[in-house]
Formats: sequence, structure tokens, C-alpha cells
Amino acid sequence: MIEEIELQEYRPGYLDAMYALDQECFSPEFRFDRESMRAFAEGPDAIVRIALTANGKIAGFVIVHLEPMASKQRAYVVTLDVAEEYRRRGLAQRLLLQAEERAVAAGAQWMELHVFTGNHGAIRFYESSGYERVDVRRRFYGGAGLDAFVYRKNL
Repeated sequence: MIEEIELQEYRPGYLDAMYALDQECFSPEFRFDRESMRAFAEGPDAIVRIALTANGKIAGFVIVHLEPMASKQRAYVVTLDVAEEYRRRGLAQRLLLQAEERAVAAGAQWMELHVFTGNHGAIRFYESSGYERVDVRRRFYGGAGLDAFVYRKNL
């Protein structure tokens, strides 16, 4: 039986569970600290979608920021996290699509993100979602000195 999952807006009460999920999803060099997570989720230009199970557990979330770029506006995917037991069920796709829809409604012309060059699962996911690799950022993940691909999708 597939568990029903509802997508909702962010509320500050979700922060601890979001932070815990981010710690589970990513290795230390890619994780956010709690204060950064709060700042990203509660920023004035944030688009946040939370995937909640019927019993109130956070199965995943996406944080996107709207950022003015010259005369246009882009949306930037800060993070997309899905709990291991909810992966490969279309949840990441649902979260990303809702974030894209909200970004378009807010005036964004394109969405961008960075992905670690060794994260092949994420690379396949974003490419299958219509994102194109447009650049490489050397040593993007600072302390670890790891490279990131830049992906972009016109909205």
C-alpha cells in the first residue's frame, strides 16, 4: 500500500524535522547547519514545500529562493531532500514541480541549482526533469574542495 503524502507550506514548527532529514540525506560536507536551514526556509524570497505523511512525518522538502538577476529573476534550488524510504516514488518530482510552479507565479524565468559532480542519482533526476548542465564550479563545496555542476531549466 502506498502511503498518502500531502504537500504543504512551510511552518517554523517543521524546522527541527527538516534539519534532521537534511542530516540523514547528506554527508557532512553537503549538510546545512540548523541556523542556515532556518535562514533559507524563512527568508523573504523563499519558496518551501513540505511533504507530510498521514501521521505528520516529513517525508521530504524543497527550498527555493527567488533571486533578481539584472532585469530578470531566477529561482535557485537551495536543497531538495527526500527520506530514503520515500525515494523513487515520484515525491522529489512532485516537490520540484510545485516549486517550479510557484517560482513561475512569482515571476522567475528560470531555475538553477548546483549538484555535486559525483551525485549520479541527483544528476539523472535533474536531467530527466528537464534541467541542462550549463557550467562547472570548481571547489564549490568549500571545505571539502568538491566540484559542482550548475544545472538550469527555463520555466
